[in-house]
Amino acid sequence: MEPGNNGNAIQKEKATEEGKGEVILSLLVSYNGEPFAGFARQPGQLTVQGSIEEALGLVFHRPIETVCAGRTDSGVHARGQVVSFSLSEEELACRSEFKLLRSLNALTHEDISVKSVRRQSSDFSARFSCTMREYKYFICTDAYKPLLMKGFCWHIPKELDLEAMRAAAAYLIGEHDFKSFCMAASAEGKSTMRNVFSIEVSREDAWGESLVVITVKGNAFLHSMVRTIVGTLVAVGLGRRRPEWIAEVLEARNRAAAGENAPAQGLVFWNVSYEGERVHNPLK
Repeated sequence: MEPGNNGNAIQKEKATEEGKGEVILSLLVSYNGEPFAGFARQPGQLTVQGSIEEALGLVFHRPIETVCAGRTDSGVHARGQVVSFSLSEEELACRSEFKLLRSLNALTHEDISVKSVRRQSSDFSARFSCTMREYKYFICTDAYKPLLMKGFCWHIPKELDLEAMRAAAAYLIGEHDFKSFCMAASAEGKSTMRNVFSIEVSREDAWGESLVVITVKGNAFLHSMVRTIVGTLVAVGLGRRRPEWIAEVLEARNRAAAGENAPAQGLVFWNVSYEGERVHNPLK
């Protein structure tokens, strides 16, 4: 999940993109999060960022650091992740965007798909230029365990009260202190104010399986924030709490006040926007 802003981190990540060349490229990336220890590179761990940077290093014969729109946790999937990095004009001239796309798909981990490559303006950053992030969480409510959605949903073999969940979600819309909805350790010394634009709770069918889909859009998210929102809304949907309880959770500013952390496998980083627009063509 997206961490709180930090001045040193901002300067470091912008320097990553601005200090090495004149060209900024962005990638539209999808991945199955199951085999990865999250997006961010970690020594000795298989990560999405590590795999992409290793592939870029093989293509351009030097280390290349990347910046992403949102750092997903271990086991969390992505459909519309955006990753940016810098090259020199000479490096880009040696390899077309089409050839780079083909090379990255051949060299990255089999659970990563690079959908497109685009050249961006010199001040573009996948993280800091992003104005909207969208996550979807999938819950299977069938009595029997899911098959085709296995690994991509939370199985709750009970009916959920969607109207109650929608009423509860309304308390979270707008700018609030979401300290109750993030890992306590990650909130130390950082701003926990975030702006949630919308939360939709809908019912869908996928491959014959009944799903409840929770769609959350906001400017940025704290560590585990979306999964905690989902776990808290599920407590309401199961009738264990009333919708008004959400207001108490927000006011508490204490992680212990909220619901459980929903399992990682049901969460998908769905889409991002930049100044109201996608920088890549929407995925079909």
